[in-house]
Amino acid sequence: MQQTIERPAVCAGIGVHSGEKARLVLKPAPVGTGVVFRRTDIDAADTEINAHADAVSDTRLGTTLSNEAGVSVAVVEHLMAALSGLGVDNLIIEIDGPEVPIMDGSSAVYCELLLQAGLKTQSAPRRRIRILERIEIVDGPKRATLSPSDDTLLTLRARIEYDDSVIGIQQMALRLAPGMFARDLAFARTYGFARDVDMLRSIGLARGGSLDNAVVLEDGAVVNPEGLRAEDEFVRHKLLDAVGDLMLAGAPIAGSYDAVQPGHALNNALVRKLLATPSAWCWETDSDLRARTGERTRAAV
Repeated sequence: MQQTIERPAVCAGIGVHSGEKARLVLKPAPVGTGVVFRRTDIDAADTEINAHADAVSDTRLGTTLSNEAGVSVAVVEHLMAALSGLGVDNLIIEIDGPEVPIMDGSSAVYCELLLQAGLKTQSAPRRRIRILERIEIVDGPKRATLSPSDDTLLTLRARIEYDDSVIGIQQMALRLAPGMFARDLAFARTYGFARDVDMLRSIGLARGGSLDNAVVLEDGAVVNPEGLRAEDEFVRHKLLDAVGDLMLAGAPIAGSYDAVQPGHALNNALVRKLLATPSAWCWETDSDLRARTGERTRAAV
């Protein structure tokens, strides 16, 4: 069944790129609402932004959503990943700034916030997107695919490779079963290289970045005094980002995601291609699945 939260939840922090403070109020939403951001700091006729792949307007070091009026909200992926990982379908997110707070650079705070608010089962069945045909996006050495599977859940695989001794080659596979995201991915922080900080800030990015909200690498070492939360924290964060970006399809995905050197641009292109290929997917509920399974069983008998 679809889910929302039992009661409102509030948090505040700074944006990793803008450096601006923002306050979030997460509010329960009716069945069929989906995830909707609402900018409360802007005096405009339309301040609502649907969390959907078609609304993605920028993918530089984060995923930015915009509506037709030009109102936007940046770095939504960590919050969207928490919603996907905990199975929250319907939510209103009020925000009084241009960017979702980065918190500690992971999804852990958002998972805790949602769980404290309580998850509420609603009266309508959850629809998922069943992958029927393989969809692929290739961009030089980068590649991402969505493929059919017999599972009702999303399976993720990713491989990353850096010319850096701390990261090197990392790969991981994970089935997004209940509880798995909060346990295995939510803690993984975003990361970057100290050598890139000045360049990023010169183009208006990373102005709120610090050792409190990112893993920073320099000269083959982790600068953060506390070190890593896991040796493969880097590939885990890439999977976390993918969970958030795939949530922008508008529903949970039943299929397999496989990526090499993934990023927000690649993930968004993959979701857009999927949605633009009607033969590659269909809507499905548990009732639909039971009906098809029953038909196959009767045919076999």
